[in-house]
Amino acid sequence: MTELVSTTPGLYPLPDWAKQELSDLKGHQKHDLISGNEGADIVGAYDRAREEVVSEQTDAGLDRVVEGQLRWDDMLAHPLTVHENVETGGIVRYYDNNNFYRDPQVRGELTFSGDVAAELDATADLLGDESLQAVLPGPYSLSDLATDEHYGDEADFLDAVSEFLAGEVDAFPEHETLFLLEPSLVFSPPGEDVDERVPEAISAVSDATDADVVVHTYWGALDEKVYAHLMDADVDAIGFDFVAGDRDQTLYNVNEYGTKDDIALGLVDGQNTLVEDPATVRERVEWTLDNIQSQTFDTAYVTSNTELFYLPENRATEKLAALAAATEDELEVEA
Repeated sequence: MTELVSTTPGLYPLPDWAKQELSDLKGHQKHDLISGNEGADIVGAYDRAREEVVSEQTDAGLDRVVEGQLRWDDMLAHPLTVHENVETGGIVRYYDNNNFYRDPQVRGELTFSGDVAAELDATADLLGDESLQAVLPGPYSLSDLATDEHYGDEADFLDAVSEFLAGEVDAFPEHETLFLLEPSLVFSPPGEDVDERVPEAISAVSDATDADVVVHTYWGALDEKVYAHLMDADVDAIGFDFVAGDRDQTLYNVNEYGTKDDIALGLVDGQNTLVEDPATVRERVEWTLDNIQSQTFDTAYVTSNTELFYLPENRATEKLAALAAATEDELEVEA
């Protein structure tokens, strides 16, 4: 029988009080964004906000709890934008939505940072158990969003980013699961000279942890060839977006090429304020698993398709409760 595990891909909206307080403390100019060298008042505000979003997840009953990435001014690019050898350039559209990030221009070697590890250390102290889930951009998406001004070759840059992320993961506290977010595999798939190196890059990050590793893709279905290569990555699960994009293509990929022993199901809309009923989410889980004829799974991670930071705080919190309730054994679903 498949174990259902409720979780999210991280990156939550700031609590409303924190938005105002941090706006007053930080300002809104480029030089006011997170750099890793903030003063005590700003650090304290983020600490209190982190404690709140961790409590919201535990109160909701999520099986895996994330840090929330509340300090991340740049949705996926943050691990680079706070790096000492990276300069931030102009504002760039984040894929095809109405969000933007600062172009991280890598101008030197990607040495160890430890910024995300410090966030997770603080979260582990709050939890005191084994429910922690770490979240990072996958190496392909992070390299795709960045500008290389140092390594000079796309494949070498991908390798450097994967080595950097692996070094960061090695410093993480004990965690149960690691989600590597790879929307660029869907939205901006690698060319022929790089696509075969993507699974090696992902495996390098995965090999840095003993936790279960999920490569989560979203904003559509993977191209068949990209998916076939991704299956070569040494990970425990691949995550699929069953909200946006072509579900038939996703099911074709999985049924044609198989998938890992575990799977992540993006079944709650991370960008729509409509809150799904838990029974509806559970029906979606059962429908999806029934339509994968090629195998059964040890674990299915039930999650939103994208991060929840696009939503108002109250709607994000309600979706946490829906995800948690959808995985409960006693939940009744109409036939």
